[in-house]
Amino acid sequence: MKVRVNSDLCQGHSRCCSLAPELFEVDDYGLSSALNDGEVPAGMEQKAQLCIDSCPEFAIEMVDGK
Repeated sequence: MKVRVNSDLCQGHSRCCSLAPELFEVDDYGLSSALNDGEVPAGMEQKAQLCIDSCPEFAIEMVDGK
C-alpha cells in the first residue's frame, strides 16, 4: 500500500501527522507529505486508512503500489 498527499489540496490541518507521525511529516509551511516515498509498512494499513478518512480536505489518497 502507498499513500500520497495532494499538495494542491492540503491546507495544513496536520491531522495525518498527529495520527501517524511514522507515515507523514510537515514542512516549514505546515503542509504534509508522505514519508518513505509513501510506502506504508506492513501492519500500518489501518492507520494509513484512518488518516485518509480523517483528512478534512481529502488530500490523502491511496495509490497503486506497483
